[in-house]
Amino acid sequence: MSKEVKVTVDEKKKELTIVLQLVPPQVSKSGKSLTIASTFGNAQTDAVLNGKRIVIGCNAYIKNN
Repeated sequence: MSKEVKVTVDEKKKELTIVLQLVPPQVSKSGKSLTIASTFGNAQTDAVLNGKRIVIGCNAYIKNN
């Protein structure tokens, strides 16, 4: 599983863009959802705001009916 995350900051537009690699749907630990993209925990990025590196923790999933 890739933990690759790309983050860009546009301070002028006040936007943070996060790009996660899609993975084949996998059942979450609880079984309630199918994870399709994730940082799989907190990931330190190369993006900087106010002189400090940004850390992202993000999950994208589909409800597992």
